[in-house]
Amino acid sequence: VQLQASGGGLVQPGGSLRLSCAGSGITLDSYAIGWFRQAPGKEREGVSCITTSGGYTYYADSVKGRFTISRDNAWNTIDLQMNSLKPEDTAVYYCATVACSDYGVGYDLNGYWGQGTQVTVSS
Repeated sequence: VQLQASGGGLVQPGGSLRLSCAGSGITLDSYAIGWFRQAPGKEREGVSCITTSGGYTYYADSVKGRFTISRDNAWNTIDLQMNSLKPEDTAVYYCATVACSDYGVGYDLNGYWGQGTQVTVSS
């Protein structure tokens, strides 16, 4: 079982990136999936998550209104569209199977993680 995060890169402030989390050996629509990020010297932050049905999504206050999470069950991927990027969005972004609720992006103790993709927002 593998999760593969991709789509990171270098972008100027105000720009956009689209991250994708692909599943191998795992059907992602059977799991709630979330995105975490971790910047150097900072704690890991749960950014967004989506339930199995896609009927509920959660966003941290820091990204609300700028990021959109979505499912593409045909391609077995979870995408994170990131708009109006800010330098403080710079981090390594990870996708994982999670618990997703009003309380935020929760850890799945028996969950699966992707390897991370670097997002750098800088002029």
